[in-house]
Amino acid sequence: MLTRREWLKLAAGTAVGAVLPANLMGTEKSEWVITDYEKPMFDLLGKVREPVVIEKIELLKRDNTYFVRTRSAGGAVGLIQTKQIEHFVSIFEKLVAPHFIGRDARLIETLVDEVYVANYKIAGLPFWCPVAYIEQSVLDLLGKVTGKSVGEILGGVVRKEVPVYLSGSTRDTTAEQEVDIYARGIEVTGCRTVKFKIGGRMSRNLDAYPGRTETLVKLARKSLGDDITLYADANGSYDAKKGIEVGRMLESLNFVFFEEPCPWEELTETQAVTKALDMPVACGEQDSSLWRFQWMIKNGVMNIVQPDINYNGGLIRTARVAKMAAAAGMKIVPHNTQSGAASVNILQFASCTPNIGPFMERTWRRPQQAQDWFAPNFIIKNGVLRVPDGPGFGVEIDTDYISKAESVAVIS
Repeated sequence: MLTRREWLKLAAGTAVGAVLPANLMGTEKSEWVITDYEKPMFDLLGKVREPVVIEKIELLKRDNTYFVRTRSAGGAVGLIQTKQIEHFVSIFEKLVAPHFIGRDARLIETLVDEVYVANYKIAGLPFWCPVAYIEQSVLDLLGKVTGKSVGEILGGVVRKEVPVYLSGSTRDTTAEQEVDIYARGIEVTGCRTVKFKIGGRMSRNLDAYPGRTETLVKLARKSLGDDITLYADANGSYDAKKGIEVGRMLESLNFVFFEEPCPWEELTETQAVTKALDMPVACGEQDSSLWRFQWMIKNGVMNIVQPDINYNGGLIRTARVAKMAAAAGMKIVPHNTQSGAASVNILQFASCTPNIGPFMERTWRRPQQAQDWFAPNFIIKNGVLRVPDGPGFGVEIDTDYISKAESVAVIS
C-alpha cells in the first residue's frame, strides 16, 4: 500500500517505479488463489487419447427449432437441439463460437472458462446460452469419438432412470382448469409429483387474479390427494413478508418445495423466507455466476440449488455448482423448461450427478406425442424417463430432417 508521503511524491512527478510496490512492478509473481470449484473436474485428456480439433460450428434452423452442429477436423460430428437462441445469434456467431475454432475439444472445461474471460462484460443469459449450446455439441462430439455417453464422460453413470415431476403450469388459466390439466397429466404419465405456478410472476404481491393462488393450492391438494407430492413456483411474485405468509399456507397443505418466492436478485428477501419456513426453498434458475452461487449456498439463501443448465453455461459449470452444493450437504435440482430432444441434457446431467434431488423437472402441458425426426422420444412412463445410453447425448436426429435445415451461421 502506498503511504501518504509516497502519493505526494508521485503527484509531484516522482517516477512511478520508485514508489510502486514491488508486486505492481512485476518483480514478484502475484498468486491467484484458485477456489475449489474453479479446478478442472473431468479428466478428458485421459479419456480421449488423441486431440479432437474443432473445425466448424454451425447454427441451424428447421421450422422453429434450432440446432448446433460441431465438426472436428477428423470428421466426427456433434449435434444437439437448443432451447432459445433466436435473440442471441449475433453473440453466438461473433463472440462465442470463434473462440472454440481450432481448439482441442478435450479442453472444453478450459475453453468455457476462457470464453467467459474474453467476454465477461456481457456475461448473463444471452451470453451463457450460446456457450451452453456449443459446450453440449462439443460433449456430443466427444461422445461420438469415444463411443461413450455424456454421463460416462462427465464422471460416470450413477443412474440410468430419472424420476421426473410435471411442470409448465401457467397463469392464464383458472385455478380449476390448471388442476384439471395436471390431474390428467398424472394419469397419462404416472408421475406422482406436480409443480404449480402461483402468484402473478414478478408481480409485487399481486395474484394472477384475486384469490387464484389460495384456490389453486387448496383445490390441488383436495383433488389430487395426499399421495401426490406438490411443489409451488412463485417466479418472484412476493416480498419476504408475503412470501413467508404464502409459504406457511403451502406448509399447511403439505407442499414440499417452494421455488423462487421473491425476485431472483433479491437475495436477502429470499434468504429471509428460507430461514422462516420449514419447507425447502429453491432458487437459482436465473443465475449464471459461480461466485454468486457460492455466496448463496454459503449464506443459506436457499435449501435447494436450482441452476438452469443452459442459462448457467452448460453441464460443466452446472456440475461445479453441484459440487458446491454437495460440499454443503445440499441437493441440486436443475431448472428445465424443455421436452423432447432438447431435454436430454438434464437426463445426462442427472445420470452422473450423485446429489440430484428425488425428481427432475419436465415440462408437460398436453398429451405426449412421439416425434418422427428424433429418437428416443422421451415418453414418460410410470413417472420415469430413461437416460439414453448411446454415444454422446444418445439422441439420433434423422439425417433427412436435418439436411433440410436452414443455415443461420457457420463459423470455421
